[in-house]
Amino acid sequence: MSEFPVVVAARRTPITVNGGGLAHRTAAELAAPVIRACVDDAGPLGPVGDVVLGNTMGPGGNIARVAALAAGLGVAVPGMTIDRQCGSGLAAIITAAESVRAGDGRLRIAGGVESCSTAPTRIADGVAYRRAPFAPPGHADPDMVRAAQDLAVLDGIGRDRQDAYAARSHRLAVAARDRGGFAAEIVPVDAVTADSGPRARVPTMLGRFPPLFPDAGGTLTAGNSCRDADGAAAVAIGTGGAPGLAIIATATVGCDPALPGLGPVGAVETLLKNAGRDLAEIAAIELVEAFAAQALASLTRLGLADAETHEVDERVCADGGALALGHPWGASAAVSVVRLFSRLVRGGAPAGTLGLATAAVGGGLGVAALFEVVR
Repeated sequence: MSEFPVVVAARRTPITVNGGGLAHRTAAELAAPVIRACVDDAGPLGPVGDVVLGNTMGPGGNIARVAALAAGLGVAVPGMTIDRQCGSGLAAIITAAESVRAGDGRLRIAGGVESCSTAPTRIADGVAYRRAPFAPPGHADPDMVRAAQDLAVLDGIGRDRQDAYAARSHRLAVAARDRGGFAAEIVPVDAVTADSGPRARVPTMLGRFPPLFPDAGGTLTAGNSCRDADGAAAVAIGTGGAPGLAIIATATVGCDPALPGLGPVGAVETLLKNAGRDLAEIAAIELVEAFAAQALASLTRLGLADAETHEVDERVCADGGALALGHPWGASAAVSVVRLFSRLVRGGAPAGTLGLATAAVGGGLGVAALFEVVR
């Protein structure tokens, strides 16, 4: 595996709800401590050649460079901030890994960050707006909430199935938190040392949430959708020299902008075909659970969820996901890689064990990466 880039360290901040415990921290201030932790964890494997971060909501100004300086990396270390919406964190890791694969042996720090709480208000023609277009005129351009509802209708994914998936996420995350499963990956920020989710009572409350689109056969609710969140996640990528996750294949694809939640299907299928691998070989799978409907639509098409029994493959988000922890947009796909690192590397999986991370992206994209444990 020495010819592949290797994730040798992986850390994240606590994930807190928009307006919650990290609301006073800017995006750069959230990213700096995880960058510093990854550099420290990598130890003698430096020097750092670049910092690449994903971010979707600003404030702009090359957050990666600002955070690198704030982390004390020195003025010679550059930075690059990229936007692939909810796939930004994984896209940043892929981008950084390509430099290492091309022969630059210096360490890369890559991941994503989002501060929903401090994101600037956007104004055009005197009118405030929440997001830029995902697609130009002539193409469908739903926001991700509406797109998830449309996908639920298309696939006949009922409220009961969505609520059951959301309950699963919370139950698994509560169990992981209670056994200390997140402790080694979290970098405290100020007095915040733990995620504001999961919530143990949510599974018993899901039936109380009103539908978000009652006039459209609504099955999507606040309970089976993720919460907007603040947080950052990063990894250190080198050429080996420590236990880690070798990045052995990646894929980024486009899909119908009207149904962006299906992006992971094409990305995973392309990834596996190019890598000559089969889904049955993979031990751990992390999917960004923005919405239960979106997750179930992709998982069902990939053969990882059963529409009849409502069963979900136990390899998928085994410690819960964004439905329980929250969704810091630009960071979430990097959180998935941190989770794989904890599940496989910190968890003692033997060399050769495979892990998969994937995310759906607004505007109709999917991103995925395949990892292999090295010891």
